[in-house]
Amino acid sequence: MNFYNKEDVENIESYKFDFIELDENDHVFTITLNRPDKKNALHPQMMNEIAFAMHYAHFNNSIWAVVFKANGDVFCAGGDLKAMMGDIAPHQSTVPIPEKEVLMGDLFNSINKPTISVVEKNVYAGGFLILAGCLYVIADENLRFSLPEVKRGLFPMQVMASLIQVMPPRQVLDWCVRGYSISAMQARERGLVTHLSNQEDIENDLSNLIREIFENSPTAIRLGLEAYSHITVKPNQHQYLLDMLNETIKSNDAKEGFKAFKEKRKPNWTGD
Repeated sequence: MNFYNKEDVENIESYKFDFIELDENDHVFTITLNRPDKKNALHPQMMNEIAFAMHYAHFNNSIWAVVFKANGDVFCAGGDLKAMMGDIAPHQSTVPIPEKEVLMGDLFNSINKPTISVVEKNVYAGGFLILAGCLYVIADENLRFSLPEVKRGLFPMQVMASLIQVMPPRQVLDWCVRGYSISAMQARERGLVTHLSNQEDIENDLSNLIREIFENSPTAIRLGLEAYSHITVKPNQHQYLLDMLNETIKSNDAKEGFKAFKEKRKPNWTGD
């Protein structure tokens, strides 16, 4: 974890969070995405808030598991397209801006705590950075999972890297290239979802999973996950992929993709 230090996050309760809600109870730290009016699209400061909360969980040995949830009718719609084009919505968050841009993939690679996504609504695009980054994903069996970046003139660079950690590479590349949606059952078969549930049982399934995890040593789990990260993570991978995404955003196809999406029409690609 290298976006905030331990001293930065010690007094987490003194900060105002505009985009997420936090709850700490019985060794479980819950981070709830709370931008429902924008379908929980990842505003830059929202990612700073998530990073700040995850650093707190990383440095706090009394936290044994981190749970991700979301308010609203979409779990996460991915990156904030307006923000990507430089139109960043104002906010009241007091969480400090880190010295370097937050890379979501790096957060999940180094938190060293069991992470669980509880997914009760559909997921799109960059939202998969959270799902693929988590060790467990409990999803409602009726959901759809969509990766539409290529239809906007983009490519899911960092998402691709995260998905390859949990899915076969050829399936990941096909999904990235064709930009379709899959069912929760298909996501389970491909390794993205670990547990299928339903609206009535999902909280009970979460409680059962946490209980099983907590029957084991939190220290052994923390050190084991740190060891796993050490032998699998490629240094600077997500920075390279962010640079490639920024290069793609500057293309004429990306400009056309954004314009077509805004105008609700099919894009006219040029290949430039």
